[in-house]
Amino acid sequence: MTADLDPVALVEGRLRELRYQGRILRSQDTIHTVDDAARTVGVEPRRILKSILVMDQGELKLALMCGPNRLDLKKMARLMGVKRLRMATFDEVVSMTPFKPGGVPPLGYPVQPPAAMDQDLFQYDVVWAAAGDDHSFFPVSPGDLRDYTQALVGEIAKA
Repeated sequence: MTADLDPVALVEGRLRELRYQGRILRSQDTIHTVDDAARTVGVEPRRILKSILVMDQGELKLALMCGPNRLDLKKMARLMGVKRLRMATFDEVVSMTPFKPGGVPPLGYPVQPPAAMDQDLFQYDVVWAAAGDDHSFFPVSPGDLRDYTQALVGEIAKA
């Protein structure tokens, strides 16, 4: 469905529309995992933004959280006012978005999925987000991230 779209260009374009003042950085190293990204960026893993796609009755939703935290689907469902969520499969992610796991960004989708953002992100002035592939990333403040994605903010991490 979206294989012909350049994923990094989509993120770049959306950031430009939002008047983002930073820039997308690229690395030769793969940033597929939180630890890879933290090493490449030179920050602690908690400052890496993890963007996770989940499903709500066939519709995508987006969870935004600190890298090492694990998503609590029940907490996210309560925050979003839905009955039940489940993790999106690899096939769902690649067929429904221009992105692949390991490069899932918080924005840049043809249609932005509704998002939930873990309150833990607000401990930091800047977090680092994937920019559409596993070699590209960008810094963003949690406040801007919330505004850019129109995310609901609450506790969505497992205790």
